[in-house]
Amino acid sequence: MIVRAAADPMADSGAPGWINSLMDTLGAPGAGIAVALENLFPPIPSEVILPLAGFASATGRMDLFAALLWTTLGSVVGALALYGVGAMLGRDRTVAIAARLPLVKVTDIERTEAWFARHGTKAVFFGRMIPVFRSLISVPAGIERMPLPVFLTLTTLGSALWNTVFVLAGYVLGDNWTQVTGYVEAYSKVVLFAALGAAVLFVAVRLLRPGKGARRA
Repeated sequence: MIVRAAADPMADSGAPGWINSLMDTLGAPGAGIAVALENLFPPIPSEVILPLAGFASATGRMDLFAALLWTTLGSVVGALALYGVGAMLGRDRTVAIAARLPLVKVTDIERTEAWFARHGTKAVFFGRMIPVFRSLISVPAGIERMPLPVFLTLTTLGSALWNTVFVLAGYVLGDNWTQVTGYVEAYSKVVLFAALGAAVLFVAVRLLRPGKGARRA
């Protein structure tokens, strides 16, 4: 019979209990599953999952290389699912939905398409390193039908870079791995405030200069 030590570092980590259970039960594959779910449900904190996986590696709960491999695989699987959502939605449905939204013009969608055609590869790669958007960027890639090999390559590279930084941070910091979350939370707030500011500016400009021909078939 296996007797578990009284002090369980995973249980005392402060992470949601189900994340601890996945990693404790499945090891590195559990970390990969948690990261895949984080891509589909952004409120699940990747800034907790990744350094916690590194901490678990430092304590011998899982192999470090396996943690890096499985968390990256989880990121790619989650991103691929959202790419599929975008592909099923398609351009026609996206334009139809946009045409029903207040303050949004079909020309806004056309400009976005033109921008994505020029910068989509950079957006997918670097988008994997921006909180919240790291999940959402897969949807327009699917809508625009970015070639799947290109999408998978960029997503894998961007995810591997992001995941490696945080898994290694948790591995190096050990018991102090929670310090990572403070830095990521500050980074996330900056991103969210910038996005909110951009949204407010868009609404203000559209209300002040609505223009003519807002709707176009």
